[in-house]
Amino acid sequence: MEYNFRKVNEKDGTKVIDIFNYYIENSFAAFPEKKLSHAIFQPLLEMAKGYPFYVIEKEADGVIGFGFIGRYHQSEVFDRVAELTYFILPPYTKKRLGTRLFNILINEAKEMGIETLLASITSLNKASIDFHLAHGFKECGRFENIGKKQNTDFDVVWMQKFI
Repeated sequence: MEYNFRKVNEKDGTKVIDIFNYYIENSFAAFPEKKLSHAIFQPLLEMAKGYPFYVIEKEADGVIGFGFIGRYHQSEVFDRVAELTYFILPPYTKKRLGTRLFNILINEAKEMGIETLLASITSLNKASIDFHLAHGFKECGRFENIGKKQNTDFDVVWMQKFI
């Protein structure tokens, strides 16, 4: 198979953050305004600790995407809820890789007893909103005009899927 989906490891840090930084600099898909240091990988691993965190590799190109679920809230009353995050480099989108990664994460979430997945998306990321809608998510909330990136205001859209 041309693409491999595997659990993240420490050696993936530079590539994972480079992918995230691509989206920071070139889109509204990632919220930060400025590139992040590669040192942010360790807190990212900690945030996803105990939850599935995968990378997508293409044999010739290495890591071309990643995705994970993490705690929605620290209180144990929300243990059956998780938030979903993933990014795939643009040349590899529209190849059903997002769907494959999404299915892997959902299956592991179910095994963990997760019943609800949430996604927090900028209103300017229509492709992500459309992807989530096509995969059974529904918009469940919207914070209007709370973000500003590149001098452009945006809403934060919350989407939810019961699994």
